[in-house]
Amino acid sequence: MANSQKELEKVLDKVLEYSSADQTEVLAAERTQALTRFSNSQIHQNMAEKNIHLSVRVVKDNRIGWSSTHSFEKKSIEKTVDLALTIARARDPDPDFKSLPAQTGRLRKIFFSEDTLNYSPEARANKVLEIITKASQNNFLAAGAFRTGGGVFGIANSLGIKTVSPLSEAALNTVIMSETSSGYANVLSDDATKVNAEKLAEIAVEKALRSQNPMEIEAGEYTVVLEAEAVADMLAWLGISGLGALSVQEGRSFMCDNFGKQIVGENLTLWDDGQDPRTLGLPFDFEGVAKQKVILIEEGIAKNVVYDSYTANKEGKKSTGHALPAPNVYGPLPLNVFMKEGNTPLDEMISGTERGILVTRFHYTNLEDPIKTIFTGMTRDGTFLIENGKIGRGLKNFRFTQNILEALSQIQAISPELEVKEVLGVGVYNVPALKIAKFNFTGISPT
Repeated sequence: MANSQKELEKVLDKVLEYSSADQTEVLAAERTQALTRFSNSQIHQNMAEKNIHLSVRVVKDNRIGWSSTHSFEKKSIEKTVDLALTIARARDPDPDFKSLPAQTGRLRKIFFSEDTLNYSPEARANKVLEIITKASQNNFLAAGAFRTGGGVFGIANSLGIKTVSPLSEAALNTVIMSETSSGYANVLSDDATKVNAEKLAEIAVEKALRSQNPMEIEAGEYTVVLEAEAVADMLAWLGISGLGALSVQEGRSFMCDNFGKQIVGENLTLWDDGQDPRTLGLPFDFEGVAKQKVILIEEGIAKNVVYDSYTANKEGKKSTGHALPAPNVYGPLPLNVFMKEGNTPLDEMISGTERGILVTRFHYTNLEDPIKTIFTGMTRDGTFLIENGKIGRGLKNFRFTQNILEALSQIQAISPELEVKEVLGVGVYNVPALKIAKFNFTGISPT
């Protein structure tokens, strides 16, 4: 991996040496990803791919151009830079652009596993076999995917930023199915050797067992206990809908006119911190700026949003290290979110609920109104009735439409354990389970 890092640094240098732009930024990556998919308790896909990617952003007379390639060869590098310059010259000057960033900042220790990068198809198959075996013992079928890989990522610009880092990742998920039910579990780690497939299977099998022959109850408002997967999904939509500076600047964020005001319950504190060793991913953003800890909501009060260099310069501020790869229409987003833990274990949330619904995860969620934070979707793979403090019958899946801020204003309990979740392709969430007094279910899902 050390050789790969040195080679990537040379690629970054070549781009900067060749470019005649006023300012130049280059992102280079060499990445390997392998995947084992299984369904009907059989592996049906094994694949591995190695990709290289180079993207160049240039600034000429305050005009911005961007181009990319999948080659590190000299001719390809030069062609990519030239094309970015051609695009820049054809565009109008951007009056809001001030400069690319000039400071990287301090970076946390890199958590990287060479074992994950070199994890073999046989090793993935053995983990999958553990899941299939557990499912078969109950005459259930198993489906899911085991992804391993990583690589080297580097970012540099003509103002002095230059940072290169390795990255490794492993993600295993499974759905265990009977004729009338299903159960879900997943795990995310930087080290594939630490993935406990047997424990994962036990969780999913238990949910499938409990939820067989689900019954139907009326839609309406219920007390809910949301497991971490569902919580992460809900918070991800909160991040997308308004925790980035661009959404505030464009007037489409729920944070607009609410900074310093109470917007959710006092027992909720939310922050983003890409330097925390409990999270995954790179310690710098896609402009090479070190990720900063940003308090988003503190004890229910709206505090801050995250910035990249473009949105920060518009307000005379500094980037918080939350830039996405250029070009993007979303602006900066929180990608390493944490929610403050509580002191009520999941089983106590359940035992303290007279009547409610336990939700394993959400499915097919979408945002209906970013300012009102209304999102919609369905429950899936383990929805249960809670009666008299005990998990009862499995329930047919619900459709729901819910104001996220209202839900977070009615948190009755928070678990002490945080689980690492990756949702919606927009970052890593370290979140607890939640008990919420009211959650609005609008109907029964057909699936």
